[in-house]
Amino acid sequence: MSWSLAGIIRPRARDQRPMITSGERALTWAEMDARSSRGAQALRAAGLAAQDRVAFLDKNGFEYFEVLFGGGKVNVVNVAVNWRLAPPEMAYVINDAAARLLFVGPEFLGHLGAMEGTLKTVEKIVVIGSHSRHEAYETWLARHPATDPMTPTAPGDVAMQLYTSGTTGLPKGAMLTNANLGTLIPYTGPLWGFDERSVNLVCMPLFHIGGSGWALVGMAQGARSVLFREFAPAEILAALERERITNALFVPAMLQVLAGVPGADARDYTALRSIVYGASPITNDVLVRAMRTFRCPFAQVYGLTETTGAITQLDPGDHVTGGPRARLLRSAGKPFPWVELRIVDPVTDAECAPGTIGELWTRSPQSFKGYWARPEETARTITADGWLKTGDAGYLDADGYLFLTDRVKDMIISGGENIYPAEVENALAEHPAVGDVAVIGVPDDRWGETVKAIVVPRGGTPPRAKDIIAFARERLAHYKCPTSVDFAPTLPRNPSGKLLKRELREPYWRGRERRIN
Repeated sequence: MSWSLAGIIRPRARDQRPMITSGERALTWAEMDARSSRGAQALRAAGLAAQDRVAFLDKNGFEYFEVLFGGGKVNVVNVAVNWRLAPPEMAYVINDAAARLLFVGPEFLGHLGAMEGTLKTVEKIVVIGSHSRHEAYETWLARHPATDPMTPTAPGDVAMQLYTSGTTGLPKGAMLTNANLGTLIPYTGPLWGFDERSVNLVCMPLFHIGGSGWALVGMAQGARSVLFREFAPAEILAALERERITNALFVPAMLQVLAGVPGADARDYTALRSIVYGASPITNDVLVRAMRTFRCPFAQVYGLTETTGAITQLDPGDHVTGGPRARLLRSAGKPFPWVELRIVDPVTDAECAPGTIGELWTRSPQSFKGYWARPEETARTITADGWLKTGDAGYLDADGYLFLTDRVKDMIISGGENIYPAEVENALAEHPAVGDVAVIGVPDDRWGETVKAIVVPRGGTPPRAKDIIAFARERLAHYKCPTSVDFAPTLPRNPSGKLLKRELREPYWRGRERRIN
């Protein structure tokens, strides 16, 4: 039988151990099985067919997994919506996915009101909590029996659809299949020290592969998940000690904040088996300080949404802070045994020699099915013989370690969030005082990099930087908005008019060997 989301739950249908805890609330494996079966029956009663999409908009909560596993039991695809987006951006994702049902958490009813009139495919809205016009989630569940429909799934069926922005600035739905997830999830758990006695900290947003994928890795091994609605540093440090957390995943910005909390290094972390980190650049200072604070094995991972998450790992044994091997702290490690890597000349597509920088391509069963309803974009990303073009630049050394140096594409990664300059540039270009604009990523000690706008004023006196930032915040999610603005008389362009982003970035990154994680 092929791997499936439902296969995580079904073998533990009578297990009375806690599966997920959050604060004082707990849900057992048996309760999750029953509630996800009710959800599956409710989805079927609503007329959803196999591979139809439902959208979920809320911060981390039990309900996300109930809908995810319920969908898995009836072969319906969950689309987790980034709750940090502005309402028009949320509506775009929901419409693009052709979602027939929308689940909305209580904190986002204002967003729902702002976008409800623009939703094109949603037939029913279910509200977690209560609402004057829409059915409450608990009522929706309770109307249906806790009977698993046992709907079959195939390896190539889509299990999850996570949205990642594209170079045009419009989000794209990355289709992750049962085969994709079934390659990563069962096999990385033991690599990271998971078993049925593990206690897994889940604090990354579940609309990220680093949130939902990480949680599923632990669940597949029977671990208990300690779920945080969002990142809360002091509470997480307390939980690491109180709950005897064994496994955790953080982005570098989180590690920096956690290690900087007064008294963080005085707590008892002896239960920790490993901390996995990745998703954005990390400095040696932040990494070494975190290693000294938590005093447990560290593993760095690198991957994309399109690769179903991690495809390489820098093992704990490679985290050496002194001597010649200390250089490996700048590496993304080696590929998993089932993953192929190659470095390719971005002009000729010829394979590069060890030590030569080119674009990273990868091939493995983890490579996604493609972008939902975007066959041309998919064809540009995956070659005919199955190589996925990551858009990241780097090199492989003679020992097979991957070093990432830059990005072939212009994407900015800030605190683990992917930001595409074209989207921000389009928004800023609407400002009446902006004649021309370029958006780049610049180094930031906390977030890895942050967004900078370089503006050519229209006409006379330049606008104030804070007005440009405020203008962006009215139109975009805050994490996409510039944190600083510079003014210039002109922007460098090639003869065809294309912005020379590398020239713009160079002064800010000069002297830094590593420009990406």
